[in-house]
Amino acid sequence: MDEIETVAVTDLPDDFSDVTDKVLLDVRENYEWEEAHVRGALHIPLDDVPARIDEIDLDSELLVICRTSGRSFRLLQYLAMRGIDGTCVEGGMVAWQAADKPVDTGTEGMYGSGDA
Repeated sequence: MDEIETVAVTDLPDDFSDVTDKVLLDVRENYEWEEAHVRGALHIPLDDVPARIDEIDLDSELLVICRTSGRSFRLLQYLAMRGIDGTCVEGGMVAWQAADKPVDTGTEGMYGSGDA
């Protein structure tokens, strides 16, 4: 299997709300999402992704983020075995916040990319 690609948080837009060629998939748990998330990200907890794969626009570039990258790598390995490419956001939300990139809090967007 090919190595999983990574991207630095500093190479990503601060807000994915109006980004049409990329999907930022946040695979953290609900409580983690509520604490801080990237505006415009799609939230599907890791364990729910296989059942909800149809909610992800696979025609767009797929970027996966979690807390520190562990869950992102696991999901990307799973997807790669199914012929789906994606990129891991290096360092996850820990790196995002360390880079002083903006975050939203609360439940908005928690059940998909629109309002909750």
